[in-house]
Amino acid sequence: MGFSLEGVRLTHANGFHALRGVDLHVAAGERVALIGASGAGKTTLLRVLAASLRPTGGRVRLLGGEPWVDSPRVLRRLRSRIGLVHQSPPIPPRQRVVTAVLAGRLGQWPLWKALASLVLPVDPEGAARELARLDMAERLYARCDRLSGGQLQRVALARVLYQQPELLLADEPVSAMDPALSELTVALLNEEAVRRGVTLVASLHAVDLALRHFPRVVGVKEGAIAFDLPAAEVTEALLRDLYAAEGALPLAGEMPGTPAPGLPPLRCA
Repeated sequence: MGFSLEGVRLTHANGFHALRGVDLHVAAGERVALIGASGAGKTTLLRVLAASLRPTGGRVRLLGGEPWVDSPRVLRRLRSRIGLVHQSPPIPPRQRVVTAVLAGRLGQWPLWKALASLVLPVDPEGAARELARLDMAERLYARCDRLSGGQLQRVALARVLYQQPELLLADEPVSAMDPALSELTVALLNEEAVRRGVTLVASLHAVDLALRHFPRVVGVKEGAIAFDLPAAEVTEALLRDLYAAEGALPLAGEMPGTPAPGLPPLRCA
């Protein structure tokens, strides 16, 4: 099962419109990249899809359920079927890597097993297996406050891989990684989604990563969907309009503000 958003709006208490009538329909097993300038609404959209942020209007259907119509018990069960990789993973600094990875299944385990795992890891082999896919197996028992930003992002990804969610969401999952590692990590996300036949939606700052790895690309601008197209149909003109506020197309391994090869810097309006 995929998801459907119809006229979804979200207005913050200060009156800022983070989402403005978003319509987005994604079938089970689709792989979609969200792109757009900083502050466009990509993270807010992913939080709505993770059922962690309730919109102020519109209809949301996720994996066959309606998060804020169903009972709290059903909502908790739904959230356990959704995995979100955060840009800045909310991992306690003194926590061990193995515990952080196993936390991916806390919502699926019975209470006794979840509590026991916080004291003594119940499946270190499973955690090591997912970490090995990200070249992090040797850090299984390291403390998370001893890791770099890129390593923490890989731990967060290993946790979601261990969770095995039906809906896999990623919010700038490679922002702290070097270009080569970013490429491998985004490829791994796609491989996982294809292998298990699950839906993948990832927000990416680097336009080239999105176009290389995702069949479908959604441009987000000022809280609304600017375009929703197959990657091959995303034109230079569309990208220029989407990133006009930033002045350049952000690419993997380059600082924001660096123009794409062969393209002059974008001029702000």
